[in-house]
Amino acid sequence: MKLVPYWLDTRTPFGSAAQGPVQGRADVVVIGGGFAGLACALELARRGADVVLLEAGEVGGLASGRNGGQCNTGFFHDYAEIMRKYGADTARGLFRSYNAAVDEVEGIVTREGIDCSFRRVGKLKLAMSPAAFDGFRKYVDLVNREADPEVYTVAARDIRSEIGSDMFHGGVIYPRSGMLHVGRFTVGMAEAAVRHGARIFTDTPVTGLTRLNGHKHRVETPRGVIEAGRVVVATGISAKGPFGWFRRRIVPIGSFVIATEQLPQAVIDSVIPNHRTVTVAKGLGHYYRVSPDNRIIFGGRAQFAISSPKVDTKSGDILVKSMKEIHPQLRDVKIDYCWGGMVEATRDRFARVGEHDGLFYVLGFSGSGVQEATHMGTEVGRMLAGDTIANPYRALPWPAIPGHFGTPWFLPLVGAWYKAKELVGK
Repeated sequence: MKLVPYWLDTRTPFGSAAQGPVQGRADVVVIGGGFAGLACALELARRGADVVLLEAGEVGGLASGRNGGQCNTGFFHDYAEIMRKYGADTARGLFRSYNAAVDEVEGIVTREGIDCSFRRVGKLKLAMSPAAFDGFRKYVDLVNREADPEVYTVAARDIRSEIGSDMFHGGVIYPRSGMLHVGRFTVGMAEAAVRHGARIFTDTPVTGLTRLNGHKHRVETPRGVIEAGRVVVATGISAKGPFGWFRRRIVPIGSFVIATEQLPQAVIDSVIPNHRTVTVAKGLGHYYRVSPDNRIIFGGRAQFAISSPKVDTKSGDILVKSMKEIHPQLRDVKIDYCWGGMVEATRDRFARVGEHDGLFYVLGFSGSGVQEATHMGTEVGRMLAGDTIANPYRALPWPAIPGHFGTPWFLPLVGAWYKAKELVGK
C-alpha cells in the first residue's frame, strides 16, 4: 500500500516551471499553485496580463491533489438556515455559485484540452435514517422553489437503484455534479497558463510581503524579489509565510482517503450502479466515487488530526472498516493507496473572496475546492482584468476565530462534538 495520493501518483508531473531567479516586475503575482491560484493565473494570462505564480512546493501538491476528486453542486448548509441568516438573494447566489463552478471546470477542461477524465455523473447524498430523509424532502422542496429545480429525491424503496447497500433510507440527486482526475487537472491548468504566457515558479515560498502603495507590493522569496502591481493570496491554510491575518480565519482540518485495487466492472456496478459521486450525511461523513481506472476512492474525516504517515495509516484503517460496513461486497478487496491532506475550513464552511489591506484573496473552500476554488479563482482573474463579477461571498463577515493563531489546538474538541452528534443520531 502506498502512502501517497492516487491523484499525484498517476499524473504526469508539471514540466514547465520557470527557471532562474524571481525578479523584476509583474502585473499580478499569484501566491499559491492549487485550484484557485492556477485558475486565476490561467485567466489572467489568457487576457494578456504579465502574471507570475509562486508555489511553495509542487503545483496541486497539497489540498488540491489530496481530495476525493468530486466536483459537486449543492452546499453543505441547510438552505432555510442560510435564507434566514443572509436573505433569499444571498442564499440563492451562494447555491447557484456551485452550479456555475462545475460549469467553469468543464469549460476550462474543454477549452484547454485537459485530459483529466471529467464526467457529469450527478451527486448522490444519502440519508442514514427516515428522519434524515424527511429533512431531505423539505430541503429539496425549498431548493426547487428558490434556486435549482433539477435537484430531486430518491425514496428508500428505490435507493437500491442508486447504491449497492442496505444501510440507507433515501437520498438526494444533484444531476449537474461531476468528477475528474484532480492531479491531471491541476497540471493541465498549469501547462495551459504557461502556454498563455504565465510564469510559474515551484518550490518558491513567499517569505515577505511589503505594501508599497495602493495594491503594489514587494514580494520576497528565497529565489529573489519581485514587484507586483497586484497580489492574489490563494495559499490555502498558509501554514508558513506572512499570512497571519488569513491564518487566524482558517482552520486546517485533516481529511483522509483510501483507494482500492482495480476492480472488475461487475463489482463497481454493484457498489455505485450509476457511477455517481456519493456523500453520506452522517456526523463525520464519508464521500466516495469510482476512479478512471475502476477503483473505489473512499474518504472522510476519519480523525480530527493533522495529517502524518502515522495518522494517515490509522485513518485508513478506520475508512476501510467503514467502507466494508457500508458495502460488504468489498470485504475482500485490497487497498492500494492511503493518504491524508489538510482542508482549509472557515468557521461557517463558506469560502471568502475579497480584498484586505491591498491584497486580493480567494480562500477557505472548506471541502468544495475542486469546483468552487477553480470558479472563484477564475472570477478574481476576471475582476483584475476589469470585468464585473458575481461574488456571492462578499456579504459574509469574516472575523478571526477566537483563540486561533494558526495551530488548531481545538481539533480534538471538534471531533468529540461530531462524534456526540453521531451517537445521538443528529
